[in-house]
Formats: sequence, C-alpha cells, structure tokens
Amino acid sequence: MKFTLSLFAVLACLLGAAFAKIETEDEVLVITKDNFDEALEKHPYILLEFYAPWCGHCKALAPEYAAAAKKLVEQNSEVKLGKVDATIESDLAEKHKIRGYPTLKFYRKGSQIEYTGGRKADDIINWVLKKTGPIAKDLSTVDEAKAFIEANNVAVVGFFKDAESENAKVFLEVANSIDDTVFAISSNADVFAEYGVEDGKVVLFKKFDDNKAEFADEHNVANLKKFIQVESLPLIVEFNQETARTIFNGDIKSHLLVFLSQEAGHFDKYADDLKTPAKEFRGKVLFVTINADDADHERILEFFGMKKDNTPAMRLIQLEEDMAKYKPENSEISADNVKEFVSAFLDGKLKRHLLTQDLPEDWDKNPVKVLVGTNFAEVAYDKSKNVLVEFYAPWCGHCKQLAPIYDQLGEKYKDNEKVVIAKMDATVNELEDIKIASFPTITLYKAETNEAVEYNGERTLEGLSKFIDSDGAYGEGADETEEEDEDDDAPRKDEL
Repeated sequence: MKFTLSLFAVLACLLGAAFAKIETEDEVLVITKDNFDEALEKHPYILLEFYAPWCGHCKALAPEYAAAAKKLVEQNSEVKLGKVDATIESDLAEKHKIRGYPTLKFYRKGSQIEYTGGRKADDIINWVLKKTGPIAKDLSTVDEAKAFIEANNVAVVGFFKDAESENAKVFLEVANSIDDTVFAISSNADVFAEYGVEDGKVVLFKKFDDNKAEFADEHNVANLKKFIQVESLPLIVEFNQETARTIFNGDIKSHLLVFLSQEAGHFDKYADDLKTPAKEFRGKVLFVTINADDADHERILEFFGMKKDNTPAMRLIQLEEDMAKYKPENSEISADNVKEFVSAFLDGKLKRHLLTQDLPEDWDKNPVKVLVGTNFAEVAYDKSKNVLVEFYAPWCGHCKQLAPIYDQLGEKYKDNEKVVIAKMDATVNELEDIKIASFPTITLYKAETNEAVEYNGERTLEGLSKFIDSDGAYGEGADETEEEDEDDDAPRKDEL
C-alpha cells in the first residue's frame, strides 16, 4: 500500500513538473511546440493568439488580451488565454495554417473553433464564456443580478416567470445567435421588483448613454436581435481599431461619418449637436465620429477626397451600394443641418458624390493622357478611336511596375490617330457607371461601339500592343492570376 501511494505521489510530481513548463506573462499562458499538447490536455477551454512581435495590430491587442486573461483568472474561470509567437514557433503556426497576425483560435475540449469576437477585453471574455457556459446565465437572486450587470459593459436580461414560454424561447434563440454580448434570464420575483419590470420584459443594461434600454417591439427573433445590435452601440460611435469591426459588420449599412479634430476641441464642441439627430435616426443611420488628427485615419480621409484641414466635416456612406458617398451642400455641423442632410438621404433626394481631381492644363501633353472625372467620358467614349485606359492607385506596387512599360506603350502609339493611351488615378476620381475593384485595371474602349474590354494578359509592351491591335481580342480570355500587392497597408476598394 505504501508503495502504491508513493508511486502516485511520484507520478503526480512528474505530471506537475510537466505542466509547470507552461509559463505565464500577465496571466497569459506562453505556448510553445513543446507544451502545446500539455496545455490543451490540462485546460479544456483555451483561446490562443498566434502573433508576431513586430505586428502593430498584435501590439494593440496585447493589453486588452492581458486584461481579459486577468479577469478570467479573478473569476476562477476554466477558460484560459494563451499566446504563441508565430515567428519563433513557425512549425506550430504552419500546422495550424496561420496566414496573418493576430490570428485567434479557440480550443474547446480539443476541438478547434475560429474566433469571431472583438478585440476589446470585454468582447473576448463575452465570446469565450458564451462558447463554454449556458446560453443565458440564470439569475436567482438580486445580488447575482447586480453582480452580473455590474461586471459587463453591456448585459441583456430577460425577465420571464415561465422559462418555457414562447417569448422566453425567442429570447434564448437570439442569445444563442449573438456571440459578443452576454445574456441572463431570471424568474425571481425579487429580481423583477428590484428592476421594476413585468413578466416578459427584456432589458439591455449598458454603461453609456441612458444606461439601459427596454425592448418594446413585437416579440420575435428579428426585432429582438435588431434591438440588441442597435442598443449595444453608443448613440455616437468613435471610430478606432477596436470599433471598426463592429461598425462595418453591423446590420446598419448607412453611416454618417463626422470628421473632427481632437486637437481643435471639436469633439466637445459638436457633441451635443450630434446627439439629437443621432437619437432620431437610431436604427436607420449609424453616427460615427473620426478623429482626423490620428495618422491611422489618413487613408480614410483620402478615400473621401479630404484632408485634415477640412475638418469639421461630414459625409454619408452607404456600404450596400458599392461604398456610395454623399456630401452635404452645407458643411455646418449643427443639429438642424445634420437632420436635414440625413433626412434628404433617407428620402432618396441626394445625388451621389463622385470624387474628381481638377483637370491638369497639360493633361494631353504627354503620350499617356491624364484622365480625371470631368474629362473621362469625352476622351474614353470618343467613337473615332480605340482608347486604352489604365485605372491605377499611386500606392499600388503592380501599378508602379507597369508605369515604365505603359509609358513605352504611349510612345509607340503617340502618332497613331486611331489610338489613345490614357491613365486615371481611380483613388481620387470616381465614375458613376464604372466600378474598379482592383489595381491596375486596364480597359480598352473600342472605337464605334465604346464596348469596354478588360485586359487580363501579361503586362508587357508586346502583350498590350497585341491587345490594342486586335481590337481587344488578344488577352481578353487569358487566365487571371490573383496577385497580392506588395503594399500590405494599402486599402482595397471594398474597405476603408
């Protein structure tokens, strides 16, 4: 018997020593290829971040990730957070098909689940708890209810005397469909009394705006889900790295973007002017403020043809309509003017705002003609000529590689009265009927018909020449290869 106990003790020590290899940094487990299997064996629920030390997004996530890990430890949660330096643990990263940073994967009792939550501490905690616990926490006492509401930035509570009622089932179905929000349910009379609610009520408690919102619409899945998605966001959302995902992935696709300068005190100056219309149009148009002083937002300003000096300013954008933009005639940021602008948009009275540069005086001086929004139709749709247009972006690596070849092409055809070689910066010039999805896009507008034929062949002088000389027949059916631009920070046309 003594031998058996000693053997168990030895095994326990050996096992403990093996698990002790997993070090922690700010309550985050440091995972390597040597302790990966042990970590999953010891912890049935573990979220892993595959990161690179040089990655800016990883650096921004680090304090939020650590805060979430610490809070989970304080709650004695079974869920652990870990991190893998993918630049060192390259074999581990390759095995788990890591293609970008940071990549988060959740392991639930050995099964891998892609992480789809946000990057704030509360978002991380809410997501992992939803994946490991009940759909909605049962609040059986007032103290439990208070603790639950206090612990979360946003908390949704359903008050149902009968958990099997149809309305309660709708509530639980919605709770199961939303990962980044925590839900609770109570049938306790004292909890009802504490919050002054009746049977069947759903209340969203939040630590901003009016602190809570009661669901008052017809009780069905669609209505309740929309209520939660709308009320979970502040009345006016400030755009930043953490909120970008929520803003663009939400169900509200029409956004009023208000560009302000923190340095100039615009946020305090215009806050009250935005609140009244934001409340009136809540659920229809999302109000978003963008700090123009932030260097990370420079590309967004460029996307709207603006500079920091243009603030304060506002634009409307419709994500469902190819990022259609609308500009007010009156740029004043006042409650009445904002209301008038948004009302006109919702009523379909606004004309889409298309960016265009001023036409350079020497636009046709060189063999490659320069097109902007105002002269495109006149040149490209000249039925007496074949017009080849390169739609490019200044930051595009492939466009830069093409530039000397395209200049040679211009030289080759400069004396040909039936051919025009032209280019247009499609990041600052927009056309109502032409959508450019990638750079460079090379299109031939054929003489007589104006038929547009896109070139998909090799970007060589010979290939482009054959394309022109064949009236667009050569290269039209060539295999298109997906190319990744060398400028990783350059935004695509379908995102800000």
